[in-house]
Amino acid sequence: MFRGIYDGASAMLVQQFVVDVTANNLANADTSGFQKQLAL
Repeated sequence: MFRGIYDGASAMLVQQFVVDVTANNLANADTSGFQKQLAL
């Protein structure tokens, strides 16, 4: 039971990180010298 909850919560944290990195890349796309981040 708790393993499934942990796995689900862990997956949500990873996806939130991907969304955060994508949002940061989009927000700074026109900033000179900005280098995109990769969510590995």
